[in-house]
Amino acid sequence: MIQPSITGAEALMRSLEHQGVKTLFGYPGGSIMPAFDALYDHRDTLHHILVRHEQGATHAAQGFARVSGEVGVCLVTSGPGATNTITGIADAMIDSTPIVVIAGQVGTGFLGTDAFQEVDFVGVTQPISKWSYQIRRADDVAWAVARAFYIARSGRPGPVVLDFAKNAQTETTEYKPVELNFIRSYVPVPDMDGESIGRAAELINHARRPLVLVGQGVELGHAQAELRAFLEKAGLPAACTLLGLSALPSDHPLNQGMLGMHGNLAPNVMTNRCDVLIAVGMRFDDRVTGNTATYARQAKIIHFDIDPAEINKNIQVDLAVPGNCKETLPAVAKLLEPATHSEWIEAFRPYRQQEQERVIDPELYPVGNRLTMGEVARAVSRAAHDDAILVTDVGQNQMMSARYFGYRRERSIVTSGGLGTMGFGLPAAIGATFGRPDRTVCVCMGDGGFQMCIQELGTIMEQQAPVKMILLNNNYLGNVRQWQAMFFDRRYSFTPMMNPDYMGIAAAYGIPSRRVATRDELCRAIDELFATPGPFLLEACVEEEGNVMPMVPPGGTVSDMLLAPNL
Repeated sequence: MIQPSITGAEALMRSLEHQGVKTLFGYPGGSIMPAFDALYDHRDTLHHILVRHEQGATHAAQGFARVSGEVGVCLVTSGPGATNTITGIADAMIDSTPIVVIAGQVGTGFLGTDAFQEVDFVGVTQPISKWSYQIRRADDVAWAVARAFYIARSGRPGPVVLDFAKNAQTETTEYKPVELNFIRSYVPVPDMDGESIGRAAELINHARRPLVLVGQGVELGHAQAELRAFLEKAGLPAACTLLGLSALPSDHPLNQGMLGMHGNLAPNVMTNRCDVLIAVGMRFDDRVTGNTATYARQAKIIHFDIDPAEINKNIQVDLAVPGNCKETLPAVAKLLEPATHSEWIEAFRPYRQQEQERVIDPELYPVGNRLTMGEVARAVSRAAHDDAILVTDVGQNQMMSARYFGYRRERSIVTSGGLGTMGFGLPAAIGATFGRPDRTVCVCMGDGGFQMCIQELGTIMEQQAPVKMILLNNNYLGNVRQWQAMFFDRRYSFTPMMNPDYMGIAAAYGIPSRRVATRDELCRAIDELFATPGPFLLEACVEEEGNVMPMVPPGGTVSDMLLAPNL
């Protein structure tokens, strides 16, 4: 039903409501002011979170989307407001996170004149988004918003950008809600291929040493139950990518751990010993494969993926199974013969034991009273009964917390995988608290990444977002320092950090905090972290020159992991 004429800005608000949006993150400015004025009358239905920097808005939208399964929304102004979102857009693109970024733009009459805070935002973001479009007329608002949300959430999800000219915000239009579930030439989900389903089942049924690689596509496709049924019917051991860690419970008997550069020893070694490698919703990232020339050369490789562009992009496969894994996994599972592969699974045990003795036990039970990152992360996870959502920043803190947290439920890890964005953690955790207010959200950060978006403590203060912050402070840019130690003769070029008084900063924002430096203090501090309502900052002063192990060295093969730094 066509409604009386309204402004384009008002049409935006009604279109967002029509898409089911209830929460958005943003920062006002001149070119988006009409939209924010319209938002003022929708405060009861559209909860706007004022961030302290536009990059924080995109990361918060990402955190919201990753834990909720909904589309995250940002609303920012033109010029620097828009360009400040670019890191988050690129991060969302490579990690397949559905967000819609709506940025103000100068009026169409000023386009191309280098007007105040004008930038070609569509041109800038086209390479790093699924779709980027400039709204120049109020009549196009409802259509553009419907298209944006359909593209962002369908198929392989990702970011969409709407560049909203100021005149289009103030002009009037006869608003009518738009429903959209089809775009010509856009095929978000390829048709399931019956022949490939049959061939996949045949390969798996004849495999003696199968291994399943579980990626984030299982989470994005809501296929966690289908994955478990697939694995359990044929007794298939599995390992997870960083972003796919919570797709399979940590304590599932078929879960062999994490893949990749700092993953677990057993699944990495067995990648180069299996006879059938089954990749589900993962893209063979270089941090997972190591040297592609030596990666799984002995195996028949089956690749389940929704995005045809990922097939044979990095690793040549023997069989592609296109489609949403929520549909393709059950189709293959139906044809599988029940099996256990007990002898093959038992072959993982010596490698798990070796890693336990040489890496995990020294990290979790170190000599002396100096804290390690791993033991702090494990203690926090256990105190939360392995049921918290883990958000991480990037670096050693990311790898250690991902390795030593436990995952019981789906969508329980939020981290910047492909882009590796320092500063991601804090704002993403804020978004996660709004996406899943029923769950505990813990964010593990290093001292470097924390300071990159530290201003978002202001957002936490204003919203009283119950973010449980764990600062793993080693007074270094730890990941770079580890590489400098191992591969650059310990020449610590600009990696030592002079740090501020983090407890003083937290106090200035009215956020309770505690600093610990010894094991004796840790348990009491973690109890206080979870017992305190609302936000809390726990600063753990950890070993300064600790290293994340095991490690696939640069250019190395995944089956030749280092268990100790070669210093």
